[in-house]
Amino acid sequence: MADIKVPELAESITEGTIAQWLKKPGDFVNKGDYVVELETDKVNVEIISEHSGILKEVRAGEGDTVNVGDTIAVVDENGDASAESVELQAEAKKAAIPDAPNQAFQQEETVQANNEQKGQRPIASPAARKMAREKGIDLTQVPTVDPLGRVRAQDVSSFNPREEVKQQAAPAPKQQTAPAVQSAGKEVERIRMTRRRQTIANRLVEVQQTAAMLTTFNEVDMTNVMNLRKRRKDKFLEENDVKLGFMSFFTKAVVAALKKSPLLNAEIQGDELVLKKFYDIGIAVSANEGLVVPVVRDADRKNFAEIEKDILDLAEKARNNKLALQDLQGGTFTITNGGVFGSLLSTPILNGPQVGILGMHSIKLRPVAIDAERMENRPMMYIALSYDHRIVDGKEAVTFLSRIKELIEDPESLLFEA
Repeated sequence: MADIKVPELAESITEGTIAQWLKKPGDFVNKGDYVVELETDKVNVEIISEHSGILKEVRAGEGDTVNVGDTIAVVDENGDASAESVELQAEAKKAAIPDAPNQAFQQEETVQANNEQKGQRPIASPAARKMAREKGIDLTQVPTVDPLGRVRAQDVSSFNPREEVKQQAAPAPKQQTAPAVQSAGKEVERIRMTRRRQTIANRLVEVQQTAAMLTTFNEVDMTNVMNLRKRRKDKFLEENDVKLGFMSFFTKAVVAALKKSPLLNAEIQGDELVLKKFYDIGIAVSANEGLVVPVVRDADRKNFAEIEKDILDLAEKARNNKLALQDLQGGTFTITNGGVFGSLLSTPILNGPQVGILGMHSIKLRPVAIDAERMENRPMMYIALSYDHRIVDGKEAVTFLSRIKELIEDPESLLFEA
């Protein structure tokens, strides 16, 4: 017998929730096959079997919380598969043989597809399976344009069960949703919070309880940045294959301001201040499962195009639930842009243990006094800096935000920042 245990995931992750078993007792599993999908505080991971044999026993059900090191299943390396499993394996093996020599390059992905078919389950990405569970959608009914038949998250999001024929069986109810109940004569629905949403809630409350959080505000005239983007956007896209957005300007400005205000690039550990000499900037991204903050590494060493590409790549991973744990760890400062959702002003909450977060907001035309006699309509943005007052004084916070304003209003100056 061989145990399947919850592996070491990351230094800050000690437990997870069983999201879905990909194999069931009696199934034959090969070494390296995915057996179970585990939902952690930050990402979903699939656990593989380190041994070949029959899945003899499952010791944790879907929705159960398990700790790192726990045995969650047992594989019998000398066991015999059930007749059904043997038949499925034979069909999968036959399907894995290429029809022609020029199809050999597809062998690896075909084998992976057949491994999925052994368990009589559709071929689907973890993000697609999770989304389908939450929406109560039967993955076998979701059409896909993938040549291997793999169901992607975008297939599930665009799928409308009502368009299917009426004879089709209704999708299974969501496992996390309790039956509707009556409250004071009115109908309500109880939905179990996901592990990630619970973690977000707990950490936000923890930050507010442990940090002396304060927010200061300023406003930025975006005229020069917008004019620069208008002049350079086509050439920038042509040369770098990525669009020139606002985030790269603000990321570069944040790095420059952090160098002048180093306490905002620090954290508290016990009775010590840890001043960080590197600049890994977290970029808050809204995903289906909740807010995540992937990190742009060494932002001080990257140019505008490299920063834009990193942000684009991380945002795409977040939307498709493909972020790895290392994408989310170790940020020194965070930027959040509520303006993409129309926010005019907000007080962002710290992303502990960081001591500073910059909030960007919508760009709105507002009348601005140019001098004592002239007024002009200018594209203006409110910016907010929330900081931990335990180590950052008001003077340093205001100086930091003023530096951001100066750099954004004179974007060419960012080229001369070390």
